[in-house]
Amino acid sequence: MPRKDGRRSDELRPVRITTGFTKYAEGSALICLGDTHVLCNVSVENAVPAHRLGKGGWVTAEYALLPRSTLTRTPRETAGLTARTQEIRRLIGRSLRASVDLSLLGERTFIADCDVLQADGGTRTAAVTGAYVALALAVRRLIAEGEVDPRALLAPVAAVSVGMVGGEPLLDLCYEEDLAADVDFNVVMNARGQYVEVQGTAEGRPFSHGDLLRLLEMAHRGIGLLLAAQEKALA
Repeated sequence: MPRKDGRRSDELRPVRITTGFTKYAEGSALICLGDTHVLCNVSVENAVPAHRLGKGGWVTAEYALLPRSTLTRTPRETAGLTARTQEIRRLIGRSLRASVDLSLLGERTFIADCDVLQADGGTRTAAVTGAYVALALAVRRLIAEGEVDPRALLAPVAAVSVGMVGGEPLLDLCYEEDLAADVDFNVVMNARGQYVEVQGTAEGRPFSHGDLLRLLEMAHRGIGLLLAAQEKALA
């Protein structure tokens, strides 16, 4: 089935990661995956939550859709966070914590703010991929200043969406493909080929074991390309 942008079924949208996008954050990266653009800023605070006292550092995340990042205006969440936003925040936080040794960060909290400037599907996976770059920049700064052990950075992490659309597995779904997907997965992996998180569901019809393996293999290859883009941005 031809995709609206002419991509192959196993092809990522064009990827661009721009580091140092904002002036004040300890780490900053703008990630563009096709028409999905997410600004990721990491701030460092010299304090940790109560459950981390005496144990090292902490990494957490916040996520938001800017009002006109979407086709119609998305209201700001001033009356409380939606379940979707809370779920995405937790996903990003868990993913980033897998990329560092918390015990070597000192009693500091690294806060990743992921703001979607433009949404065309895959905003949470783009946020994970871009936020890792911003986090690595923030940690590297402290390593260079002698404040953090160089071993604190572990294997990089990246994430991608995959799904079954019209019976065909597709990599890196845009919004229209995501809407039409019978099966929808978000996959987070590290550079060692290990899974950090797999979120998957049958939106339309149930999927087979073979479908699952095809989707995971496609995600694995796509994440390899995203990891290469991260490495290039951080070089």
